[in-house]
Amino acid sequence: MSVQTSRSDSLAESDVFHILGNDRRRAIVQLLAQESSQVDVSDVATEIAATESDTSSVPNNLYKSVYVSLQQTHLPQLEEDRVIEYDSEAKTIEPGSNFESVLTYINGHEDDRPSILQFHLAICLLGLIVIALAGLDLPVVSTLDPVLSSVLVLLVVAASSIYRLLS
Repeated sequence: MSVQTSRSDSLAESDVFHILGNDRRRAIVQLLAQESSQVDVSDVATEIAATESDTSSVPNNLYKSVYVSLQQTHLPQLEEDRVIEYDSEAKTIEPGSNFESVLTYINGHEDDRPSILQFHLAICLLGLIVIALAGLDLPVVSTLDPVLSSVLVLLVVAASSIYRLLS
């Protein structure tokens, strides 16, 4: 049974969590993300079996068990939910239309966290420099009030944080 109610629907967050709730399905998505094109199902089964066995040589019975579970359960579900495109004749998989939305939950939400943190750091450093220069009685900056400068820096950081939360 698919978690997706209609093939035209995009996946809901709860559906993505259901898909990624299984280690093997999560591994399929991660392995496929590392490749630039299609992947052989046998290669995926070997990787998953190696991870599960924690040894360099994968026991044949474990490989077969993983391969069968991929064929019978995980790949059909991922295909039905359009996370992958599965060619059952060639035994290959490649990303489907919902692949990126599922991968986002593995890699973390794509957001502007690093850039916003860099912006906040730059504003804070600029404010500290202005306050320090004002304390040195330099001609141009000595006229600035350090408290006012501090308040302005905090307002800019707060405003950008609120903007980010609302957008």
